[in-house]
Amino acid sequence: MKAAVYREFGGPLAIEEVPDPAPSDDGVVVAVGATGICRSDWHAWMGHDPDVALPHVPGHELAGTVAAVGRDVHGIRVGERVTVPFCMGCGRCAPCRAGETQICDDDFQPGFTGWGSFAQLVALPHAELNLVRLPEAIDLVAAAALGCRFMTAYAAIAVHGQPAEGDWVAVHGCGGVGLSAVMIAVARGARVAAVDIDPAKLALASDLGAEVLLDARDGDAAAAVREATGGGAHVALDALGSAATCAASVGSLRKRGRHVQVGLMLAAERSVPVPMDRVISHELSLAGVHGMAVRHYPALLDAVAAGRLDPARLVGATVPLERAGEELEAMGRFTRHGTTVITGLS
Repeated sequence: MKAAVYREFGGPLAIEEVPDPAPSDDGVVVAVGATGICRSDWHAWMGHDPDVALPHVPGHELAGTVAAVGRDVHGIRVGERVTVPFCMGCGRCAPCRAGETQICDDDFQPGFTGWGSFAQLVALPHAELNLVRLPEAIDLVAAAALGCRFMTAYAAIAVHGQPAEGDWVAVHGCGGVGLSAVMIAVARGARVAAVDIDPAKLALASDLGAEVLLDARDGDAAAAVREATGGGAHVALDALGSAATCAASVGSLRKRGRHVQVGLMLAAERSVPVPMDRVISHELSLAGVHGMAVRHYPALLDAVAAGRLDPARLVGATVPLERAGEELEAMGRFTRHGTTVITGLS
């Protein structure tokens, strides 16, 4: 099969012919129809993720059709259209038994712990637990756009933040996951304040329903959110992942507000200062988001199929596999707007 492979961190992503994968006994092989390019892939390419071994094929925001089925898999047929969460549970550990597959003790992450979906075929284990069948109303590009960013934003808003109708949600960082969060929060009836340093991204946030647009370069973003929302957001997301956006998110909350850390904090910013005095005095809640449990997919897919959410609106570009390298490199410059999806793999 054809795959995009890198053999050194930060090195070239070359299109190579590699052996076709075979399904594990409890797994499947999926023919990739579309796969997103995510900043998490950039982090892995840069060597920020200790789980990645070289040589490596990235990619975890995938949708496609089942091409082969392991001998112990029942109820899954070749030809079915599917996606998977980027964190695939084992089904045996305590978190999985509690339904929290996204924090599995022995998870498999395509594009991280194993080869991913920047390829014509990808092998996926624990298929009966993790495979998500796609409604006919959702095409493969839209399903790939659900990927890591949209479903993580859905978990951040619907599972962790849980804003009530009319509540204020502050979204710090309007890349793919931030714009997803804007759309999801607005669909729940929340009011959104969007914060970024890129006017084009703020314009996209406005198109998706954000009422307040704030350029973080204009001064104290946290204070600006508090002023614009009449005392602070009920829920705030760091959708970028930096010391500055984390602090701004916490600082933008009203009393008893909820901070949700969505953006990855890696490399030199694995540990960053948090204003714990404010957390204590305002009785704030802090939550991390590591993707979404597979059990939440039916509600998400129902909302997409019914038209309440439209991840396809966030697709900024579709590209062939041959452009994966340049698109991956661009992730480090924050120059892309919306989600970029690789198509034409078959």
